[in-house]
Amino acid sequence: MLRRRRRESGDQPSAYAGSMEADQLAARPMAGPWDIADEYPEAERIDCGSLLIPVREGFDVQINVAEEQGAWVAVVHGESGMQLQAFAAPRSGGLWDEVRHEIAANIADSGGSCQDSDGPCGPELRAEVPVGEVNGTAGQLQPVRFLGFDGPRWFLRGVISGPAATDAGAGVPFTEMFADVVVVRGDYPAPPREQLEIRLPEEARQALEAQLAEEDTGWDLPDPFTRGPEISETR
Repeated sequence: MLRRRRRESGDQPSAYAGSMEADQLAARPMAGPWDIADEYPEAERIDCGSLLIPVREGFDVQINVAEEQGAWVAVVHGESGMQLQAFAAPRSGGLWDEVRHEIAANIADSGGSCQDSDGPCGPELRAEVPVGEVNGTAGQLQPVRFLGFDGPRWFLRGVISGPAATDAGAGVPFTEMFADVVVVRGDYPAPPREQLEIRLPEEARQALEAQLAEEDTGWDLPDPFTRGPEISETR
């Protein structure tokens, strides 16, 4: 029998728009995300270092890197996507409460809006954030949904965008995927909020090295993120 950590079973209220059936499904409590030491359900997962990402039919799994945001895993389905990152956290937990308030304050300062909501993975933020800037004025507002979960010495954050950020039915596959992620914290010391390593799956790394070798670029790939490669895998 699998362990259910830090959550009691039972219905939770949903802030979704849409049908009652979709609302109930979206608010269904879930047992994960999981720590590598947990008795988590067996399933095919893609090894991205600190994150083991469940394989889902029709979902495209990507690794992206940017100078300010670092590396993250993106899962894309249709016109919606979810960004996943894991961070070191104190043993006492509670990092999601701190981060959630900081996100809300930053969104308000940038001209957006947000509200707390109860979701299947616990407290979350449903927000509208300005995208782009025209003549010093914030651009069009885009709906996004921030998920967070406090694990043992780690914190997992997910950011859903696209139709799944507001549509109950479209959001369910993403929250289910979020809840089925396995986090590999490692035993090494790390300060709270330090991002945990994201790396290319071994098969993708080998394929990229082979491609670069054929192109004779002179890059032997000592670090897969030195030049910000993006690898996609569709299952």
